Amino acid sequence: MTTPTTPTPDDRPGPDGTYDAPWAAATAAPSTGTSNTVQPTDTLRPPDAPTGAPRPRRRRRSARGGWKHLAAIAACVFALFPLVYALSASLSASGSLLGSNRLFSDVTGANYTNLLTDPQNPYLTWFANSMFVSVTTAVGTVLMGAAAAYAFSRFRFKSRRSGLMSLLIIQMFPQLLAFVAIFLLLFAISEVYPFLGLNSRLGLVAVYLGGALGANTFLMYGFFNTIPKDLDEAAEIDGASHAQIYWTMILPLVTPILVVVGMLSFIASFSDFLLAQIVLQDPDKYTLAVGLYQFVSVQFGENWGVFTAGAILAAIPVVALFLFLQRYIVSGLTGGAVKG
Repeated sequence: MTTPTTPTPDDRPGPDGTYDAPWAAATAAPSTGTSNTVQPTDTLRPPDAPTGAPRPRRRRRSARGGWKHLAAIAACVFALFPLVYALSASLSASGSLLGSNRLFSDVTGANYTNLLTDPQNPYLTWFANSMFVSVTTAVGTVLMGAAAAYAFSRFRFKSRRSGLMSLLIIQMFPQLLAFVAIFLLLFAISEVYPFLGLNSRLGLVAVYLGGALGANTFLMYGFFNTIPKDLDEAAEIDGASHAQIYWTMILPLVTPILVVVGMLSFIASFSDFLLAQIVLQDPDKYTLAVGLYQFVSVQFGENWGVFTAGAILAAIPVVALFLFLQRYIVSGLTGGAVKG
């Protein structure tokens, strides 16, 4: 019987991948007459054996996907450069955009100090107004759109299909066509209900809710159709009412689309300028978009440094909302594309 020996550091693999004696002899196949010798099943490799060149398949995969990484880097640079430029302008003491061609050439917090302490331009008041209008609009849009989508998805009634088509057709017309009508309507309402007329934050919320119902109803309608109706029927057999089914069963299942609709409504109303400029006339009731415009609307008195500082601070709630709700975004936007 031949006893296998352990390879020594002097043993090295040859050109054909085999090892010199005594290692090669020790690992060779045993003779046919030996019955108690264990034959090795794998070619043993010492720790200092070379690993060899990368596999061709790995190189081809890297070459094939390399352009995707380059495109992603270019897209990130294209998206981040305006933000970096605005941040540099907000920290610049020149107060103009032309002086910010050299990024972060001079860094100062004077623009942020002037923004938060100017009594003629109450930035914090504008921020509070924007948050009130945006949050109220988002909550109202979710409640109204979910109720309408649930009715169109679960109930069968006369003019159901024509109602859906009417909502779709109304959304085809741009909102710009309704500005004059909105102004005249709010002007007439303010004589009867001043809290819903011109120069009213609730009036602006009502305008936003009326314009957001159609598109959001269609978005939620496709998602509601993915929920099996067997759940409704099983709950009805157990004695649940439509309200109980809606609030305790359906809404928890459609949470992603509710979050997406609320987030889109919040961002749209938070950044809107035209409608807020038409409805709101008192500087103390301005939203952020309307208030920040005052810094650059005066001829020969543009203060772009303070304007960019306000824009940077205004972006914080939107970024925080995206980071907090990002797990619902993809599932909420694509969930209604297929019917389960």
